[in-house]
Amino acid sequence: MPEKIKPRTLKGFRDYPPATMIPREWIIETARRVYRSYGFCPMDTPSLEHLEILLGNGSEETDKQLYRFEDHGGRSVGLRFDLTVPLARFVAQHIQELGTPYKRYQIANVWRGENTQRGRYREFMQCDFDTIGTTSLSADIEMILVINDLLSALHVGEFTIHVNHRGILNGLLEKLDLSNKANSVLRALDKLEKIGEDRVRKELAETAEATSDQADQLLALTALAGSNEAMLAEAETLTAGNETGELGVAQLREALAAVSAALSPEAQDALPPEAQNRIQFAPSVCRGLDYYTGIVLETTLDELPSIGSVASGGRYDNLADLYTKQQLPGVGASLGLDRLLAALEELGRLEQTSTTAQVFIPYFAADRRNDYLKLATHLREAGIAVEFYPEAKKLGKQLQYANRRGFRIALVIGDDEFDAGECQVKDLTTGNSKTVAYTNHATALIAEIQSILAK
Repeated sequence: MPEKIKPRTLKGFRDYPPATMIPREWIIETARRVYRSYGFCPMDTPSLEHLEILLGNGSEETDKQLYRFEDHGGRSVGLRFDLTVPLARFVAQHIQELGTPYKRYQIANVWRGENTQRGRYREFMQCDFDTIGTTSLSADIEMILVINDLLSALHVGEFTIHVNHRGILNGLLEKLDLSNKANSVLRALDKLEKIGEDRVRKELAETAEATSDQADQLLALTALAGSNEAMLAEAETLTAGNETGELGVAQLREALAAVSAALSPEAQDALPPEAQNRIQFAPSVCRGLDYYTGIVLETTLDELPSIGSVASGGRYDNLADLYTKQQLPGVGASLGLDRLLAALEELGRLEQTSTTAQVFIPYFAADRRNDYLKLATHLREAGIAVEFYPEAKKLGKQLQYANRRGFRIALVIGDDEFDAGECQVKDLTTGNSKTVAYTNHATALIAEIQSILAK
């Protein structure tokens, strides 16, 4: 007899049992609903791309993290490391049929062979939305509004959307004659919160050959504090005389004003004081990927900022240039589903359930199976999810199963109850029970169940 194989998962990968998968699917469904409410349409791309499509389109780091190999046809291929680069290839290939502006969302897995960390795995899911084919600031403003609506709909608690404009930093780099070292500077500054100012200074000197004075001005920009308008005014001073920097400040100021105008006064007044300024200018946010060109954003949970950004993105006007001569500017963002799940789990915000049904029907009377099935059908027709236990066992064991799975309601009904046209409705959260009339169409029973579920 062959030796048994030890069941195990690869490092950086994970299984998703029902207790994890149920909230995961709820987040996906919520993201779809919010994206669709803005007119974004679903699309998908293959997990595998020609290697040349992926290389050089993220950063040196993502190039190193690529899962790459030779397929059976001898082609060099790689697993996608994000959803934006395949999108650029897709629109360059199909834009004549799609037309512009093209608004899409895509919810799919990506792979990066990086060191695992809290909330980050080597296979993880991104929930992207993008607008392709317009340079209008309206699309950038909409990106911020979508992230605000999405995280509000997910009930994650208070959060902050940190926004910046790559033109502000690029303008300062031009003033400092460091434009040819932009990628090195961006990667160093992107690590500021992780490694601290001293190590960033060292990296700026080593990789970007920045002088002490140049590093001072770069770090002065990232260290700005105060109100949005006060910081924008200081950024305006730092970039004064440089067209790129001045345009970046002007566009960001316009975008922040537009977002504030778009959010209804009633909605803003209903927020607690700490949430009324949740969209903040953050000069230190520059996003490590090379393809961003305009407004960029990162979103953190106020109760757990240490877990990092749970939603990020920005404008990328040149990404499709490698594939087509047609100008295809784009802007979009992504919800990091797995990191958000890890955060909600750590904060105790995930409902502990392993069932997708609300109501549990024990198999109590062995010869009444068809009656139980008929009852379950009536409830499902009323929009109530029901699980009927498949075996006639002791009631106590079946109720233990129901509690372990996290059902809200159990319907206890045996021979006597069927004959009397009654059903015992047990609220498994409170332990309370109530006898309710049960007829062929279960009208009173359905009303009682809906009343409990609505609480």
